[in-house]
Amino acid sequence: MLTMRFEKLGLKPGDKVLDVGCGGGRHIRQTRLLPGIDAIGLDLGQDEVQETARTLRELDQLPVAMGGSVPGAGQWMSMRGSVYQLPFADETFDCVIISEVLEHLHEDERALSELTRVLKRGGTLAASVPREGPEALCWALSKRYRNTPGGHVRIYNRKKLRKMLAEGGFDIVDSHFAHGLHSPYWWLKCAMGVDDDDISLVKLYHRLLVWDMMRRPLLTRVLEHMLVPFIGKSVVFYGIKV
Repeated sequence: MLTMRFEKLGLKPGDKVLDVGCGGGRHIRQTRLLPGIDAIGLDLGQDEVQETARTLRELDQLPVAMGGSVPGAGQWMSMRGSVYQLPFADETFDCVIISEVLEHLHEDERALSELTRVLKRGGTLAASVPREGPEALCWALSKRYRNTPGGHVRIYNRKKLRKMLAEGGFDIVDSHFAHGLHSPYWWLKCAMGVDDDDISLVKLYHRLLVWDMMRRPLLTRVLEHMLVPFIGKSVVFYGIKV
């Protein structure tokens, strides 16, 4: 399930993309469907790096008709690394993606400075974090949610985040909310036990999310469109480095 809208990234053949905190590679996978885009997925976790590499190899082996990589797709790499010390030269990338990562970082402004360093002037930064309202309700419902090791250390106010990005050297050109169907799922988990995946109602809602992701039926697409302005789980900003 993509958080970023790739049509807003302005990617063209020959561009280089960095996905910081790539997780299982959901955004990097999308670059395999575009010709001539070189992409690097970077994460601190070894399991995440290996999962990203595995899924990208699978895409490269699938025919285009089954959703595989397009002819002329660029090169890719999956590697471990820290957002605080990115192993790349200044102005290496045309686009940097950081999705649902900043809220985990104790030094978010330091991380933003490093992202800015490796992005070319005129390049695009796509950054997403949990939206203030839905996230605040998760914190209120569950102490465990907000105290999980490696979990979220802050709730971002949308205006303050926009200001931080602007002061970090970006002209904010667009923003939107994402994942309207996901907020109720996390509210259920927080209310019923954030570590318990065997609760029937939570399992049922998870099946709905998987159904939506795999089949994209009209019902869930309509529900997503209706819910996202009000309870979208994430807020996304797109900025151009000035």
